[in-house]
Amino acid sequence: MTADARHAIHSGRPAKTAWQRGRILAFGSLAAAALLLGHEYVPHRWGNLGSLVQTFLPWLGLAVPLGILAALVRRSALAVLAVLVPLAAWVWVFLPQLRPAPPAAEPADLVVVQHNASDTNADVAGTVEVLLAAHPDVVTLTEVTDATEQEYASALGAELPHHSTQGTVGVWSRFPLEEAAAVDIRPAGADATWDRCLRVVLRHDDAAITLFVAHLPSVRIGSGGFETGQRDGSTLLLADAVAAERNETVLVAGDLNAALADDAIAPLTRLVTADTRGFPFSYPAAFPVVQIDHVLARGADVTATRTLPRTPSDHLPVVAHVSFR
Repeated sequence: MTADARHAIHSGRPAKTAWQRGRILAFGSLAAAALLLGHEYVPHRWGNLGSLVQTFLPWLGLAVPLGILAALVRRSALAVLAVLVPLAAWVWVFLPQLRPAPPAAEPADLVVVQHNASDTNADVAGTVEVLLAAHPDVVTLTEVTDATEQEYASALGAELPHHSTQGTVGVWSRFPLEEAAAVDIRPAGADATWDRCLRVVLRHDDAAITLFVAHLPSVRIGSGGFETGQRDGSTLLLADAVAAERNETVLVAGDLNAALADDAIAPLTRLVTADTRGFPFSYPAAFPVVQIDHVLARGADVTATRTLPRTPSDHLPVVAHVSFR
């Protein structure tokens, strides 16, 4: 005898049917579907709720298996039917990312590896071994320290002899680098020691490709909600630098501390685009749930992105294939 039937006997009311039970579960499924389809309308006030939802948007798909399990426990046909709504919404939103990558007709023009190497990572040799296994033409690193810069230069130099660093970011390249300069993307309140963006021009055959290597400020979930103010301010400054760039082909690589679905970094993602297939989650390395390490392009196409095996960092490296137009 079900709990509803026992309750009905004691209360003198008829037991609920499978179509009457689970209304709260059904409402929860519909709410998850609404968030998936209308995430851009979630307000960014109230502790930056919009950014929080958009950062973890793919994980709203968990409403489907959890909803099915709860519906079976509740023996609710209504809840089982309602679960189909977030399932359809998730597939609709993420269908482009579910498409298989087309077979590569030609090798990529440029293979770029981006990695937040972590300023506490003492295993430079092991880290470089992972990065070079992807046969990159360019490696961009964030959280490079004074103590590790020369170690990375020595370990990467045989394969990638050209390099430049600025503050805590750096680039190592198979091709010559020119015009290296700092880009000021300091958030409000940061002093001159905050130095986390580099612009260089990469000479690829006869082409001049501008590369920005950036490490945007971290975000936190605290008493004020999802705290993104410093990151959002730096994003605007980086977007201004990209917009002012005269070279036709521009790459932006780095730890942006943001998922590309987050509307808060739209000033940048309107200028440079990424590969739209797959879910190359890069953070945290122990159990990746979000991609915050990116390679983006203007005047070129990022045709494939994937993560590499774990290093001692708390981020996974990402490797991107870039094709020039």
